[in-house]
Amino acid sequence: MKGMDVSLAKELERAGAEYGIGGEKMDLFQLLHRCGCNLIRLRLWVNPYSETGESYGGGENDLATTLELARRAKRNGMPFMLDFHYSDFWADPAKQIKPKAWRNLSGGALIRQVYQYTKSVMLSFRDVDLLPQYVQIGNEITNGLLWPDGSTEHPAGMAELLDAGTRAVREVDPDAKIVFHLDFGTDNQLYRKWFSSIAPYGLDFDVIGMSYYPHWNGSLEKLLENMNDISSRLGKDVLVAETSIGYTTDSLGCKGIVFSQEQAQATGYPATEAGQEQFLQDLFQTVRRVQDGRGLGVIYWEPAWLPIPRCTWTSPAGQLYLQDSVEAGNANANQALFQANGNANLALLHLKNM
Repeated sequence: MKGMDVSLAKELERAGAEYGIGGEKMDLFQLLHRCGCNLIRLRLWVNPYSETGESYGGGENDLATTLELARRAKRNGMPFMLDFHYSDFWADPAKQIKPKAWRNLSGGALIRQVYQYTKSVMLSFRDVDLLPQYVQIGNEITNGLLWPDGSTEHPAGMAELLDAGTRAVREVDPDAKIVFHLDFGTDNQLYRKWFSSIAPYGLDFDVIGMSYYPHWNGSLEKLLENMNDISSRLGKDVLVAETSIGYTTDSLGCKGIVFSQEQAQATGYPATEAGQEQFLQDLFQTVRRVQDGRGLGVIYWEPAWLPIPRCTWTSPAGQLYLQDSVEAGNANANQALFQANGNANLALLHLKNM
């Protein structure tokens, strides 16, 4: 699996982003496929707009947008992974906020809502012949989902919500591969504890997804140790569901950039196009070394996020929804697989050979 999460694509293109190889412009999805990408990952938010209709930003990944991007993936010969956030906006270990329309639901009512929503979405994709090959039930659910009901502090409640999502997926498409996705892929104790907590509930899933960011999560050796241990312990395939690394420490004029000289030093790779390419080569090789062929591959997070000022991770309305004061900038431009002008980087150009 040589995957790319390009959930921001529509918003980027609307703001003027163009992509190419050596100056030859082409459609982003066509370009990714030509370079060797064989899977697209797309996030899905329930209703990423305020109650007065203001966009939360970050790609506006509602159902209509996700269907449109999935159609482009299929048209260019790539299956996709559907990433249910079960929120109106970003969900990760620090925030798992119920959608506005679900905020007063709990217990059986919330479980039924998760089941009905998941099934409705899957049917929407099936109706237009766009069923996903992989389905994530929640995004980075290290601390659970749909707080407080699905918090890891309430493992039975979390398990019931996960079960509702997986049952709905299976009823629409028994062949879909179901992914449970946590962050910090080098933390073996975290993974052992989390999967031990859900073991009594016999949940139905196929793949363990891991976020792995070398500037935050440590060495590839630790990643491999965790992948080997947890895949053999549970008898499940594993994949790197998110990764990225900088090709420069220049902010490229963006506010809120997260990859700095300090992060570059933590990775052990130079912040250059060649360094970015070497990291990805090493990461793919690491996943190939997972025992018993359990390593499925790697998905790069938002490789097409060019330094366009209007394309920020959130709008003021989105910050209000999340109650988040983090600067609303372009966090990832210097970790893209494209130069600032939209030309493919070395790592993307050589993806086929990795």
